[in-house]
Amino acid sequence: MNIETIAYLGLGSNLATPTQQLHAARVTIFAIHGIEEIAFSSLYRSPPMGSQNQPDYVNAVMAIKTNLSALELLASMQNVENEHGRIRQERWGARTLDIDILLFGDQIFNLPDLVVPHYGVAERAFVLYPLAEIAPDLIIPTHGHLSELVASCPLNGLERISDGA
Repeated sequence: MNIETIAYLGLGSNLATPTQQLHAARVTIFAIHGIEEIAFSSLYRSPPMGSQNQPDYVNAVMAIKTNLSALELLASMQNVENEHGRIRQERWGARTLDIDILLFGDQIFNLPDLVVPHYGVAERAFVLYPLAEIAPDLIIPTHGHLSELVASCPLNGLERISDGA
């Protein structure tokens, strides 16, 4: 029997019309068998991490219910990235689409290919603010209450640009 898990995905893009990339990725993810969308945050613009010689990012967080395992979900999200032209070159480099598994229920993974909670979930404004928008009462394993994390996280240039509709 497959158990349904609530997971949170971080989506980001800064190439090839990023807003359209995120909307298209949302549709693609929703169409995957075993995934049901629960919520989708507003879209946020944020400065890039790493090299500043690239466009700003557009970010969002998606809450899903899934009966896929964490590794099956990872493989599915990597397939979605590839379908959207993702090329893995430099860390924190420009990309058409990046999808991270931020949380997978209250589970903790430290595998070669998957770390959950995502290693940046507790300090990145472009993750915390959209996450708080759709799940304000969330407790993040090993990090605590989301509301406390948001309260101590500066915006660092993060700007809400549209609602999640």
